[in-house]
Amino acid sequence: MIGKRQPAVAGAEITALSIEFPQQIRDNNFWIRNHPDLVTSEEEGAFVRLLASTEHRAADELFDAERSPYLQDVFRGARERRVLSAGEGTLDLELRALENLFRARGVAPADVDAVIVASFLPDTFGPQNAAYLTHRLGMTVPAWNFESAQNSSLVGLQNAAALVRAGEYERIAVVVSNALTRVIDPADTLSWFLGDGAGAFLVEPCSEGSGVLGAKLIGTQETCGAYTFPLEVEPGTKTARVRLRVGELTPGMVMRDDAGLQVRTCVHGALEKSGYAIEDVDFFVFTTPVAWMAPYFTKTLGVGPDKTISTYPSYANVGAALVPANLFHAAESGRIKPGDLVVLFGVGSISTAGALVMRWGEVALGPVPEHGVPVPESEQIAGGKETNR
Repeated sequence: MIGKRQPAVAGAEITALSIEFPQQIRDNNFWIRNHPDLVTSEEEGAFVRLLASTEHRAADELFDAERSPYLQDVFRGARERRVLSAGEGTLDLELRALENLFRARGVAPADVDAVIVASFLPDTFGPQNAAYLTHRLGMTVPAWNFESAQNSSLVGLQNAAALVRAGEYERIAVVVSNALTRVIDPADTLSWFLGDGAGAFLVEPCSEGSGVLGAKLIGTQETCGAYTFPLEVEPGTKTARVRLRVGELTPGMVMRDDAGLQVRTCVHGALEKSGYAIEDVDFFVFTTPVAWMAPYFTKTLGVGPDKTISTYPSYANVGAALVPANLFHAAESGRIKPGDLVVLFGVGSISTAGALVMRWGEVALGPVPEHGVPVPESEQIAGGKETNR
């Protein structure tokens, strides 16, 4: 007997949201204690090249003005970063995020029809995390991997909503994670701006006029070469490790040169598709890969600073988990309420940028992340070879 597909539905919405972070924290004192020379000579580091490049295609006085105060801070506005402990992987973060998601919504793993996962970077080469993640929970539903770098949460939400509206699945879990601290030496200034984390959300049917209302995505092919992940042999050993390297076209140049056009194109495009204008939006959730991006985006769009949030000081740049983290904390603090019109905006290098408009509903939230603990003294590196500076 041929199975029947669910009929198409009017809409799709987020019904539950959770975020997860490692317990270990690297605060700024970690580098002051363990790498004092690196802190005092940071002018030539990769981190500075990343965030303060002066080689640009065009003038953006607003970006320069918002960035300027942070250039006086060695750590550029970051205070804490969550980092994976020894033996911990993205799969562990994703598992906890997914379990908390199901618990918040009051559903069992068997109640979910599909799981899609974006792990950046996954725990293994070859088959990535999706099948392993669902296997740990005893799930046998379709589970597959996708990737759109830092913009994976928006791409995942857009795809899940489309599949639910089409009637292919009734309940889809989307999981995203970021774990770049594993491919950065703590003696590299680039480690100052990166953290690890994960987010998960459930997408289910809803009535017309609610949930996801429209989206606008564009490609970011112009950022090819912003960074690479070469396999390098550790000096003095025969051990090879994957390392994150900044390219000649630095992400800092990319942000300054492209972010304004990207946010205007995507946000206004998504609003036009949804039948709304910028003044109709109650709250904006932006990706915040650096400390000044939230105010830069609001001023670029001509909206007030009270209409957004940034968790960058607490988490630093957690890639694809940035939008879920900002969205979670906005909802948990009451800044987003049921019925609000919310715009999400994300951007990833060598992937996509996009905005998504949705009517926020009754969303079940996972637990607020517990405050972490400093990296144990036994895991702190007193020396460390500066390989990328």
